[in-house]
Amino acid sequence: MHEHYNSMADMDFSKARLKAIFNSIGNFLSPEKHQLLAFDEVKNILKIHGEEYRGVIPVPLEMIIGSEGRYRDFARGFLPKHDYLRERWVRVDSAHYEDIILPPIRLYELGGAYFVRDGNHRVSVAKLQGAIEIDAEVVSLGSNVRIQKGMGIEELKEALIAYEKKEFYAQTLFGQITDDSNLDFTSPGAYDQIVEHILVHKYYLNEHIDQEIDFVMATDSWYRKVYTPIAETIHSENLDARFPGRTVSDLYLYIVKHWDSLKRNYSVHLSPAEAARDFATRYGSSLLGKINSFLNFFLKKK
Repeated sequence: MHEHYNSMADMDFSKARLKAIFNSIGNFLSPEKHQLLAFDEVKNILKIHGEEYRGVIPVPLEMIIGSEGRYRDFARGFLPKHDYLRERWVRVDSAHYEDIILPPIRLYELGGAYFVRDGNHRVSVAKLQGAIEIDAEVVSLGSNVRIQKGMGIEELKEALIAYEKKEFYAQTLFGQITDDSNLDFTSPGAYDQIVEHILVHKYYLNEHIDQEIDFVMATDSWYRKVYTPIAETIHSENLDARFPGRTVSDLYLYIVKHWDSLKRNYSVHLSPAEAARDFATRYGSSLLGKINSFLNFFLKKK
């Protein structure tokens, strides 16, 4: 009887491997859709806070979407990606057929989703067998972002950026002060940089007056005297078209870094708009423009 169960489990593994192969072929243009999420990468993106031991609880299998250490061994849905997983996978599946109760798996919960600490093969087998839940020892980690089923790394970053924008606008009253709802970024952490820029601007403003101005006044001044001139230059120089996939606010941050570099390294002091134009001249040329410049230089030397 044991051999019979082993044979059934071996066929199950072959089915699971075939599914993994078909899914890989179906997602060859977007392989990230075929991958499990790596726990450490997700944890670093979401910047977790706090930890709570929840004990052993039933967990929905569909919300187990990643792994701490075996994310390269299993595809999305915990389908086995390699034949060397067969022996252990078959042992776990045989135990299922023989009604042998295995110990609970161990999971991290983060943002409503779960990541395997120990028990990847058991999750894989349970999913293939059509189970709905699995008993797991769970440690919950604090996160301000909810993870939805099917999210990849880029979707996680977008969710985090959306959360950061919401918090930034709520805490700073930026939208009410500036009447601008389009301060948008493509990388996490950018809104913290904007707060730093406003605080630095506030510091320099207060150097020249007796009565200290507040954050609201500093935000208004920064927006009118620093951000807006750079944003207008970005539009007039058509920089946003030269850097596809980047927002005006992204380019503002790049230009400010360039502006600061000119001051620190070369003692070149420019206005915000001049720094934007210098950035456009140095980095915003189209490929065709650069080729033409090279050809013109070459022809002149002839």
